[in-house]
Amino acid sequence: MASFSKKSNLLLIIILLLMNVTFAQEKKSGPIIENYGKVWAIENPDYKVNKDTTFKAVFDIMNSPEDSSQLNTSLETAARFLNMHAQSGVPLEQLKVALVVHNKASKDVITSKAYKAKYGVDNPNEDLLKALIEAGVQVMFCGQSSASRGYPKEDLLDGVQLSLSAMTALIQLQNDNYRLIKF
Repeated sequence: MASFSKKSNLLLIIILLLMNVTFAQEKKSGPIIENYGKVWAIENPDYKVNKDTTFKAVFDIMNSPEDSSQLNTSLETAARFLNMHAQSGVPLEQLKVALVVHNKASKDVITSKAYKAKYGVDNPNEDLLKALIEAGVQVMFCGQSSASRGYPKEDLLDGVQLSLSAMTALIQLQNDNYRLIKF
């Protein structure tokens, strides 16, 4: 009988531990970009977020998954940036974000119609990019990548801006005090 009681107690402890893990904090998206950019809430960080500053970030997006049906998580980093700062109390007006897209990521900024013609599936990044653009994110596409990779301006998603080059866009944005973020 004592053995059964020990097993029952051990089972109860394991269940309670699993419940604790289950009810532990979870990553969440929003409030700016819903369904994308999930982040952890960080309670009482030692290095505090300055809620009185304007955050200007430019993301250099040059890679994309080999599998054309997969979301480009590099693009989602911009959603994470927006959501984590908004969840920490920074207003959207103080979050200035730009994406400079080139190289292998070039395919990610074209319409689903053009994407499907080349890859046989809808563009998995289209909804994310539309949400980012709607939130005020600037999306610049390298003109050199457009020409060399065969993605003409008319195939770009609405709101994507064609630039002379990724280099040009990155320099100009940094001259405007955007901080380069490269993952």
